Amino acid sequence: MTGWEELASTALVGTDRRPYQGDLLEAAAVEVARRRAGRRVGEAERQDPAPDEERAAVGRRAAERLARIMGGEHERLLPEWLAAAAGTGRRVPPYVLPELLDRGRRDRSIRVHLGVLAGQRGRWLAGVNPAWDYLLEEPTGETWELGGAADRREHLRALRKADPGRARRLLESTWERETPDDRAEFAEVLADGLSMEDEPFLESALDDRRREVRQAAANLLTRLPGSRLSQRMAERARACVAIKGNVIAVEAPEACDKAMERDGVRPKPPRGIGERAWWLQQVLARAPLGVWGHPPARLLKMRIPDWDAEVKAAWVRAAILQKDPGWARAMFGWDPIADLLDSLPPDEQQELAADFVKKHDLDSQLIMVLGGVSSHWREGLATAVLRKIVKVATTQPWNLGELVKMAGERIDPALFPLVLSYSPVESIQQVAALLRFRAEMYKELCP
Repeated sequence: MTGWEELASTALVGTDRRPYQGDLLEAAAVEVARRRAGRRVGEAERQDPAPDEERAAVGRRAAERLARIMGGEHERLLPEWLAAAAGTGRRVPPYVLPELLDRGRRDRSIRVHLGVLAGQRGRWLAGVNPAWDYLLEEPTGETWELGGAADRREHLRALRKADPGRARRLLESTWERETPDDRAEFAEVLADGLSMEDEPFLESALDDRRREVRQAAANLLTRLPGSRLSQRMAERARACVAIKGNVIAVEAPEACDKAMERDGVRPKPPRGIGERAWWLQQVLARAPLGVWGHPPARLLKMRIPDWDAEVKAAWVRAAILQKDPGWARAMFGWDPIADLLDSLPPDEQQELAADFVKKHDLDSQLIMVLGGVSSHWREGLATAVLRKIVKVATTQPWNLGELVKMAGERIDPALFPLVLSYSPVESIQQVAALLRFRAEMYKELCP
């Protein structure tokens, strides 16, 4: 038996597929052999067999659709297929693993589900091919004590949803032993169920050696108006801003001291922004929104003689950081950026986006706003987008490509009959065809 035959045979032990020349998994094994310590394929040492699979594979039709997607048919649906398949607890069949793992090597965004979907055979391949070893860092369902970093994040995230205090205490018990990278990612998990009970732990994390940890802690403390950080930022904001009648007088900070840095203010500005403007924006963005004493709609009507753009940019950032729905709603009316929608519940996201679509011409800003709306779009937003497509189809059909794709990818597939009958316009029928494709995709993945 040749080297590649040995590797292919080993990789396929326990599967329901017999090895044969040309199999994608055999091709992957050949590539693995080529990379092993510079040996020729025929000299590659035999590997231990891959462990038996613990999960069933998706059905034949679902696997065939995955192959079609990876082959270029509605390729942008790959993340959605992977997420839906991972939700069933099943894995992909072995023959798609080489191409899928290569995709994950190039596209980090699809890795999150591969730890489950690749199964034991995928992890076996990742162990012998350095190009695929990223898979070993993705969650597989192991426990806090036994799992890798990704598994432990998922465990902490699930525990945080069930019992926030217990999750924080678990993290505190191992915090000093965690790597700097893990500490930064674990800290962000605390965003779910955040409360003042987390404040002492997060305040101490402001002294962490790793900047990303300090920044994550500062971002979370900013969402707690009663935190010590928020109160310090409120004092700094009051030193910079005075409201008299309908005028907001502003004086930007003259310096960024160590105490400000500890509270998350970065001293070095991005290119194109002055230091004082940068410090001002960060201080105001982290000050509790209640410090202003007026609703955002009224503040936006006031005159700001100096630093007007910086103050309003800070309010946008504050609404995003502090996830305040009232401020996000008001600031979206002033500056409709997609990040503001994340602070709103899905229904309101869709209502605001639908209103924006009705009033706004088709351009890159409209596409970005729609990109910030959670799937699956329901009838109100779907109808607004379909109406826009029909309107633009009569004047600028060449400008519809991205909107048509996004509509087909984001509208709830259950609305396929509505879209199919909405209009005979070709672009609408393209949306309907993509919705049908997705509806069939979900049906095939049903257990």
